[in-house]
Formats: sequence, C-alpha cells, structure tokens
Amino acid sequence: MSSYNAPTDGSAGDGPTTPLNPGNAEQPESSPARVGTIVWGLIVLALAALIIVARLGLVALDGTYVLIGLMLGAGAALVIGGLLSARGRDKDSSTGKS
Repeated sequence: MSSYNAPTDGSAGDGPTTPLNPGNAEQPESSPARVGTIVWGLIVLALAALIIVARLGLVALDGTYVLIGLMLGAGAALVIGGLLSARGRDKDSSTGKS
C-alpha cells in the first residue's frame, strides 16, 4: 500500500497529501472481543490442558465424558455470553427513536 495519494483534479502531486500518522486524527474504535472467539479459545486451552494431564499420567480420562463436559461448558458459556452481549448492546443503542 502506498502513502502517496494522487490528486483527483488532474494536477501533479508533490507527495503525500495527508500525513501518515497525524497527531490529532481520531483513532478507529477497537471492537470488543466476540463471545464465540473467547469460548472456542477456552475450549482449545482446556483440551490442551487435559491432554497434558492425561499424558503425564496424573489422571485417567474417558474421552466421551471429557467431550460431553466441554460441550456442556461451551454451550453454557455461549448462551450466557450472548445474553450479556445483547444486554450491553441494548443499553448502548438507545437513541429514543423507534
């Protein structure tokens, strides 16, 4: 990507028409983390931890029960996170217009 902005009026440009990092320009708003991304990240971390624990021989794990527990936990986290996200959105978007 180039920092040179060609003029649209047909005149020759001498260089960049806008500074690359102006001091007073507004920074784009960072979007909050999505609930699904956080939940899937936690699932991967939990699986990795369970695999490490099983390989060390500290606990004998049954794969079926581990999978059921992870899916129940992930489902609950998605539902609760979605409800909390929707509740937060409702407070922010009240403009008084219908």
